[in-house]
Amino acid sequence: MMSDDIEFLKDLIRIDSSTANGNETAVAKLIQAKLASAGIDSKLVEYAPGRDSLVADLNPDAPGPILGFTGHEDVVNPGDLDTWTHNPYEPYIDGDKLYGRGAADMKSGLAGLVLTLIRLKKAGFPHHVRLLATVGEEYGAYGAKQLTELGYVDDLSALLVGEGGDKTLKTGHGGSYNYKIISRGKSAHSSRPDLGINAIEKLADFITEERHLFDDAPQYPALGPFVHTITIINGGKQVNTLPDYAELRGNARPTPAFLNAEVTKRLQGLAEKLTNNGQPGSLEFHLIHSFIPVNDNPDSKAINTLSDAVEQVRGVKLEREFTNGATDASEFVKSPHHFDVAWYGPTNDGENQSHKVNEYVSIKHYEDAINIYEEFAKRYFA
Repeated sequence: MMSDDIEFLKDLIRIDSSTANGNETAVAKLIQAKLASAGIDSKLVEYAPGRDSLVADLNPDAPGPILGFTGHEDVVNPGDLDTWTHNPYEPYIDGDKLYGRGAADMKSGLAGLVLTLIRLKKAGFPHHVRLLATVGEEYGAYGAKQLTELGYVDDLSALLVGEGGDKTLKTGHGGSYNYKIISRGKSAHSSRPDLGINAIEKLADFITEERHLFDDAPQYPALGPFVHTITIINGGKQVNTLPDYAELRGNARPTPAFLNAEVTKRLQGLAEKLTNNGQPGSLEFHLIHSFIPVNDNPDSKAINTLSDAVEQVRGVKLEREFTNGATDASEFVKSPHHFDVAWYGPTNDGENQSHKVNEYVSIKHYEDAINIYEEFAKRYFA
């Protein structure tokens, strides 16, 4: 692999664009400079101060279909830095492994798409390709939502998402759904609980019933049982005081067989039932994020073309699967204009590294991904 391609990825990883930091503008400007050095114009689309998505068009005046490339600029928080063998924002190479936060999810995929656009430019590729680099995919998909509302996907024929793994061909994925339940009570001294209302107790009732709330939800054959999890609980500030406030947050994974509106109906219904059950206290349901499933389309032109490109570069015919795990595609497909979607991102020969301590990507898989993206673009317009 060209050392410049590795250095570009390392430069992206060095930028702390974690969910907590929200520093995607620095990523966007690094990409913008890289594209400009190859004669490709781009523009930044501000979501908030320090948070810019990027849009770049190769051959914007070319007639015919428009192919989209997309990847996100943000990464998840690294967590406890002491658990990392090396600084997560100082990329480290050991053999074929390049370590760093975002190495797999998904700065390697994003870098690969940028480098592919430059390769196509240098090769005199005559067709229209649009790169969309987004903010906030890991929490809210804010950039994809904004770019969709601004019309940047309304003229696409197909969209290649530069993540999702390279062990199988993703033909679609479920949604992602985040919610909050607030429990309200009444403060009192813990020696006189009869004078107060313990907000934690009401929340505990919700937790108990939520465990079986979706037992009869219809299964989507490719995914199995409906997935739902309570992931955050907060309540109480002093050990000798009944808390008047507590909250939890949960995540569910809607499927084509059990959509987002059905999830809301059940969660909101449970909160209302427990509020009106004659016991003290109240519960409030709040929807945080609602990303829709991207429907299974295993035989689209984009999926078939990607399959052929992978076989050409890697010499393997990948199996196709519908999977849990949302991407920016959940927002992009809300466009009134229909287009095919395909997913491919470099990983490694072992387990999935997304969101893990000591995250890494295989340099060989990264190199393969760039070659596959280039082959995919050429075959798509052939």
